[in-house]
Amino acid sequence: LKSEMDAMNMSIIVNLSGGTGENLKNMADSAKRYLPGRFVVFANINIKSIDDPTWAENTVKALENDVKNGARGLKIYKSQGMDDKDSQGKRIKINDPRIDPVWAKCGQLGIPVLIHSGDPAAFWQPADENNERWLELKTRSGRTRENFEASWEEIMNEQLSMIKKHSKTTFINAHMSWYPNNLDKLAGLLDDMPNMNVEIGAVIAELGRQPRQAKKFFTKYQDRVLFGKDSYVVNEYPTYFRVLETSDEYFPYHKRYHAFWRMYGIELDDEVLRKVYYKNALRIIPGLEGSKFPQ
Repeated sequence: LKSEMDAMNMSIIVNLSGGTGENLKNMADSAKRYLPGRFVVFANINIKSIDDPTWAENTVKALENDVKNGARGLKIYKSQGMDDKDSQGKRIKINDPRIDPVWAKCGQLGIPVLIHSGDPAAFWQPADENNERWLELKTRSGRTRENFEASWEEIMNEQLSMIKKHSKTTFINAHMSWYPNNLDKLAGLLDDMPNMNVEIGAVIAELGRQPRQAKKFFTKYQDRVLFGKDSYVVNEYPTYFRVLETSDEYFPYHKRYHAFWRMYGIELDDEVLRKVYYKNALRIIPGLEGSKFPQ
């Protein structure tokens, strides 16, 4: 891992799947031993037992302990707020007030919440010739949400209402909150919620097909966008670098089933790139070793 990171000029990697308790502690301790200062872990919580009257108290205590053991943030999976059910079989909405103590505690602890809610809006639409993600839905049928009990808009609004309610907690919305194809809408959300930030994992193809609009957005909101990647696959990173850094034209995405259109380089200014790549993370995620980066 170290040699791969060095080859990409990657100083720090953030693992969002640290779990909780002993598992998280072991992971954080191993990182200190083998990759000191270069491997960061986020904690996770379990909301399926939310009906337990002691759930909030126990979850907050566990989170406090996880932070003491090295967790630098909290990651919320998309299943939490979409697929997880309570004891009555009802979908647990991510803005359920029973979870409020957890969001508040993250604000008190000074750790960010990286939250993944929903999926691309196209997953809620029929997988026909009018759906630009039809190939993905045909080859990976489990991703369709066409008959899901809640609409895409409901899922998004539940997430956004929770973020607005907890203005003292810092949130990082995964996948640009699934608004990479509507940057004007996303800009309005960022203006309305100063505690909301976004990351670009798995949406680089959407940005690369609108290079002028994307550059305007990144330039204006350069303090609110973080580099993110949906999975650690080394040969996929160059596509991200090419879109963000170059003025190249009409080149392919690395997964044809995901995005079969061609892309263009945004050619972001150096200072914007520095913020997206690391300066914003240094500010938002506590305890990162900023000395590793050029200022």
